[in-house]
Amino acid sequence: MSTRVLICDDSKIARKQLARVLPTDWSVEVEFAEHGQEALDILSATPFDILFLDLNMPVKDGYETLEALQSCEVSPAVIVVSGDVQSQAIQRVKDLGAMAFHKKPASADDLRKLLVSLGLFTPSKEAAPSGVTSNALTAAEQFTLNEYLQEVANVAMGRAASVLANMLNVFVKLPVPKVNVLEVGELQMALDYSVKEDSCSAVSQGFVGSGVAFETLLIFSDSSFPDMAKLLNVSEAIDRVVEVELLMDVSSVLVGPYIDAFGKQLNIDFSHSHPVLIAQHAKVSDLVNAKKAKWKRTLAVEIVYEVENYRINCDLMMLFTEDSVPVLENLLSYLVEEE
Repeated sequence: MSTRVLICDDSKIARKQLARVLPTDWSVEVEFAEHGQEALDILSATPFDILFLDLNMPVKDGYETLEALQSCEVSPAVIVVSGDVQSQAIQRVKDLGAMAFHKKPASADDLRKLLVSLGLFTPSKEAAPSGVTSNALTAAEQFTLNEYLQEVANVAMGRAASVLANMLNVFVKLPVPKVNVLEVGELQMALDYSVKEDSCSAVSQGFVGSGVAFETLLIFSDSSFPDMAKLLNVSEAIDRVVEVELLMDVSSVLVGPYIDAFGKQLNIDFSHSHPVLIAQHAKVSDLVNAKKAKWKRTLAVEIVYEVENYRINCDLMMLFTEDSVPVLENLLSYLVEEE
């Protein structure tokens, strides 16, 4: 008798990757959901044995889905599979009823050991059958550069947030990364929407490796400074010098681990320039105008970090050079095919 498995993740690549690393000697029927609400709708109509659940999703995220499942008379065993590896995130999902947590990207060996340890899978002593049964896996799947990049950014985002959370003993709320090709005017609109403040400060840093070049731009709402100082145990008066020190400290904690995790997924060691303060108490329009000649049209990855219970908001952007795009696309597509 086959085990019924539902994989819920907003990333097509993540869904495919997870389905591919399920044990090959496990007779399973797999279906997919793109967000928590779709998963709940499917579960209300059809019983499933196991739900693999992502955390950062639109419509209804993993936390909200776990909360909703608590009121269900019959629910599947839930294994959260996420790039958010904050210790508080792992504890929260377990408190909400998840049987286990597994970090992205899942490997076949690690997932197999986890399923056996949980008693959800017993290895077969016979020759391995075909394993996964799913119409969704038989068709040739084509992914866009945006989809490749969003999933890699999602994993890197979780690693960076974990470093910040451990250092400051906080919980960092994570979004779904946004990936778009933006003109300068569109970039300003995106930043205006994310920053939501009259003024901001920004730190820039350049990275290059294996034909891929990009600039990181970490933008802080100026209203973040008092709580940033509190978390970093800065007791002196917050003047412009102290603000720069705070910016550089948080920038090193967020950008460094993020780029390290991003590079490891692509097997690239990026070299980098020193971080540079490019704006202090400036309007977003001034920030964009200062770099307009260089940016023009760029592939951009945007992540908005928020610290729970604190008024701290920062926007991390990766802005790739145009000639990096074909190289990046080739690297990412090869990476997915090799999984």
